[in-house]
Amino acid sequence: MKITSAEFVISNTDVNKCPKTGFPEYAFIGRSNVGKSSLINMLTGNKKLAMTSSTPGKTLLINHFLINKQWYLVDLPGYGYANRSKKGVADIQRVIGSYLENRMEMTCLFVLIDSRLEPQAIDMNFMNWLGENQVPFVIVFTKADKQSKSRTENNIRGYIEKLKEQWEELPPYFITSSLTGVGKDDVLSYIESINISLNKK
Repeated sequence: MKITSAEFVISNTDVNKCPKTGFPEYAFIGRSNVGKSSLINMLTGNKKLAMTSSTPGKTLLINHFLINKQWYLVDLPGYGYANRSKKGVADIQRVIGSYLENRMEMTCLFVLIDSRLEPQAIDMNFMNWLGENQVPFVIVFTKADKQSKSRTENNIRGYIEKLKEQWEELPPYFITSSLTGVGKDDVLSYIESINISLNKK
């Protein structure tokens, strides 16, 4: 898939105010500082599309971007909370939960995980919650350029083994780098394959 257009449409905290076009939506989520905005900008080829910041956890809204005038890329708030009050945490949890549980157009969730880290409880708990609530998702390991290939593979293997403890069927996963562009074609091809299958229905 080649992205020829990517335009910001709307930001909000109310799932009922999301676009009414019925286009499929591919949402991206991850812990603070996982590199979500950089990945979105890399995938779309627009370095200024999603806001990047040196301060983790700046995405507080549901952000819709219309891609190729055919589908939406959705930038969700992170589930790792950066210096927020209890009320702030509760508000973000409400926004995320409301979107994932009620947004019928949400076709697949891309869960971003920092490939430099060994399995983290917060990531595992979130993915288990997705499974329990039947939210379709794939895993995107980010920042693969930040360490050796063997280190990346070891950390990913750790996540896979952890998932196998509770999952009979594992979700697909991708290895990416916003700096080098690794994984861009794989992620976009995956989205394209789903769009093709939806159009055949």
